[in-house]
Amino acid sequence: MFGIGFPELLLILAIALIVVGPSKLPDLARALGRGYAEFRKATNELKATFDQDDTVREIKQEFRSAQHELKSQVNSWQHLKEANATSSSDPETGEAKTEGSEQIAASPADSAGIDPDAAKTGKDA
Repeated sequence: MFGIGFPELLLILAIALIVVGPSKLPDLARALGRGYAEFRKATNELKATFDQDDTVREIKQEFRSAQHELKSQVNSWQHLKEANATSSSDPETGEAKTEGSEQIAASPADSAGIDPDAAKTGKDA
């Protein structure tokens, strides 16, 4: 503990016996024992408080991490939603196309009476 061995402890007890006297030595030992027990109890409570603080700190860190991850997911979903909304809107009118409407804009090849497959290969129908 403090580097006090048995010979040193005997010397301390002998000095205490001489200084305090044999009648008050048991009372002094009791008081020292109670003081030591209180000190240990306070130290253990302090350690428990530090452990709780560490636990709370870890929980806060996990919460902040989860919160940051959730925000990034929401932001990515918003970007996807915006990109999806801009890609599915009609560039001329700015109106969004719905799934039920499957109007295909007429291409110049359709109005000229050319087969679209043949237009790709360069053959007329």
